[in-house]
Amino acid sequence: MPAGRRFRRRHRDPTYPGGESAAPGRYHWRVLSVTSIGAFLMAVNTSTLSVALPVVARHFRATATEANWILLSYMLANTVMILVFGRLADIFGRRLLYVGGLTVLTVACLASGLAPSPAVLIGLRVLQAIGGACILSNTTALLADAFPPRLLSTALGLNVMLVSSAQVLGPVVGGFFATVLDWRWVFWFNVPVGAVGVVWAAVTLRKVPSAGSKEPFDLVGAALSLVVIGSLVLALSEGGARGWTAPAVLVAGGCFVVSTPLFLWVQRRRTYPLVDLALFGDRELAMAFLATFLNSVARFATVILVSLYVQSVTGASAFHASLQVMAVAVGMMVASPVAGRIAMRVSARIVSTVGMLATCVSLLALAVLIEPGAAWAHFAVPLAGLGLGSGLFLTPNTSAIMARVRPTRRGIANGLRSMLQNAGMVVSTALGLAIVTSPLSHQAKAAAYAGQLSHLPHAVLGVFTDAYRFAFVLLAILVAAGTVASLLRSSRR
Repeated sequence: MPAGRRFRRRHRDPTYPGGESAAPGRYHWRVLSVTSIGAFLMAVNTSTLSVALPVVARHFRATATEANWILLSYMLANTVMILVFGRLADIFGRRLLYVGGLTVLTVACLASGLAPSPAVLIGLRVLQAIGGACILSNTTALLADAFPPRLLSTALGLNVMLVSSAQVLGPVVGGFFATVLDWRWVFWFNVPVGAVGVVWAAVTLRKVPSAGSKEPFDLVGAALSLVVIGSLVLALSEGGARGWTAPAVLVAGGCFVVSTPLFLWVQRRRTYPLVDLALFGDRELAMAFLATFLNSVARFATVILVSLYVQSVTGASAFHASLQVMAVAVGMMVASPVAGRIAMRVSARIVSTVGMLATCVSLLALAVLIEPGAAWAHFAVPLAGLGLGSGLFLTPNTSAIMARVRPTRRGIANGLRSMLQNAGMVVSTALGLAIVTSPLSHQAKAAAYAGQLSHLPHAVLGVFTDAYRFAFVLLAILVAAGTVASLLRSSRR
C-alpha cells in the first residue's frame, strides 16, 4: 500500500488501530463522554447505599448479616466479575461488553426498587454488580485505546474527577431520597441516566479489532477466583457478626488458605490465564498493583464507617450523614485533575507516594478526633485530606499501569487493576464493619446497622468508639505499607 494511502487510512479510518487516537478533538473525546456516563453511574450506584443502608435495613427489618450482605454482595460479585469481563473484553471486544453491561445495570436498578425482601434485593445487587463489572473493566481500556499517550493522563484525570463528582452527588442524593422520599429512589434515580448512557454508547463506540479472539477463556481460573475472594469476605464478614471462632468462619478461612495457592498454581500453568501473573514480574507494575489494593482498603471503609457512626451514635438522618462524608469526594474531585497534569511532568512514584502519605495522616487524625460528641468540623478536615490523598494517588498510578502494557493486554491489565481496587473495597468494608461491630451484642449490632445505637447505654457507645479508633489505626498501617510499595517503583516519568 502506498505511503499516502497508509497515512490517510491510519488517520481517518476509525477501525484502523490508532485511528481513533489520531483524530484530534473528535472520537477520543466522544469516547470520554461515553465512559463518563458509565463511570458516573457506577460511582453513584456504589456510594448512595453506603449512606442509605440504615434506612434500607430498617425498612426490611434486616438482621446484621442481611444488612452486611446488601453491601457486600455487590462488591464481591463486582470484584470477581471484573477479572472475567476484563479477559472477555480482550477476546470479544470492549464495545459489546460495555453496552451490554450498562443495559444490565440499568434494568437491575429498576428491579431493585421493587424488591420485596432482603434476599431478593441481595440477588438484584449481584445482577447490578455483573453489569457494573462490564463497565468498570472496559472504561480505562477504552480511554487508553482512543487517546494518544500525551493526553491519556489528562483523560484519566478527568475520568477520576467525574467519578469523584459522582461520589459527592451519590451520598447526598442517596441520603435525600432515603430521608425525604423513599429508599426505592436510591436505585430508581439511576435508571434515566443509564438509559441515556446505553443509547449514547451504542451510537458512539466503534468496533476495534481484537487480537486475542482465538484465545480460550479460563473457566477454572474464574471459578477459583470466586472461591478465593468469596471465602475471604465470608470469613471477615461473618467473623464480625458471629464471632471469629464460629464454624462458618473457620471453614471459610480454611477454604481461603487452601484455594489461594491452588489458584496461583493453576494460573502459572495456564497458557491463557485469567490473571497474567507475568505482570507481577515487572516491579513497576507489581508495586503499582499493591499500592492500588492498599489505597482502596483504606479509603472505601472510611466513608461507610463515618456515615454509620454519625447515624448510629448521634441519631442523624441519612441526608445529614451524607453531608458529613462528602468531604472525601470533594477532596478527590479537586486533586484528580491536578494530579493528571502533574503526572505529565513528574514521575508517578513521587505524586502517588505523596497521595498515600496524605491518606495515612488523615486516617490517624480520624482515630484521634472521633468521639460521640464530635462536631462536624472534626471529621471534615481529615476526610477532605483522605480525598485529596486518594485523588493524588489514583490518576498517576493508573496512568503508569496502562502506559506500561501493550494495547492488546490493556483489558487484562486494567481488569487486574480494577479487581484489586474492588477487592480492596470488599476487604475494607468487611474488615471495617467486622472490627467496629465485633465488641457489640447481637442486639447492638442490629441497632448499629439500623442507625439506632444512640438509644442504647452510654457504655455501648464508648466500646463502639474505641473499636472505631482501632479500625482507623489499622487502616493507616495498611496505607503506610502502600506508601512503601509506591516508593519501591521506578523513579522514571
